[in-house]
Amino acid sequence: MSRDARHLALKQVGESGQRSIADGHALLIGVGGIGCPAASYLAACGVGEITLSDFDTVDETNLGRQILFGPDDVGELKADVARRRLLQINPDITVNAVTDRLDAEALRRAVDTADVVLDGCDNFATRFAVSDACVATGTRLVSGSAIRMEGQLAVFGPDYSTSPTYRCFYSDADESLESCAGNGVLSPVPGVIGTLMAVEAIKYLVGIPTPVGRLSLYQGATGEFTEIQIRKRTDCDRAE
Repeated sequence: MSRDARHLALKQVGESGQRSIADGHALLIGVGGIGCPAASYLAACGVGEITLSDFDTVDETNLGRQILFGPDDVGELKADVARRRLLQINPDITVNAVTDRLDAEALRRAVDTADVVLDGCDNFATRFAVSDACVATGTRLVSGSAIRMEGQLAVFGPDYSTSPTYRCFYSDADESLESCAGNGVLSPVPGVIGTLMAVEAIKYLVGIPTPVGRLSLYQGATGEFTEIQIRKRTDCDRAE
């Protein structure tokens, strides 16, 4: 009760909302600059089960923005290190670390067990696969990305029959778009996006309505947000 006092005082959350958070299961795809802050806030908020999916290891170039890692963690698996850190933040939750690359079927099973999926990975192939799995299982998807001084955030589903999917905005042709590895990224920008993703995940678990299929563009240089409504396309769903 003491730990969750600020949530209990919120009329939008209260005791019933906090119980929903504690009963919730969030799956994070990628434990990088976006996934680290998102996971940290989910743990601090008391999300009962958090699954971290990342087969990469900590690199020294990660340390400037991936806030769950320190110099002593270089070379270790990100998901394993992040699991330990999250349990230090909140020892009363369950944290799972998935360190194997998930094929399509394994990914679909993992998504099906979660209430909400947060995708902060760094490549389009994985993002498309995650979107397809969410469509197939009817799972809420919170998607975020960041490059240079810009960030993007969008929420999809769980009713994909009438609302757009990630593929309605991006297509296979976009796989060649730039990455932050070659173009850089201002360290706090992924943190901004990851934090906003945690907000959307918590809202969903509590039952607070939020618009879906809306892309929020954050421009760090000016501090401005721009919103774009993504249109539903009839040819974008790939789930079988």
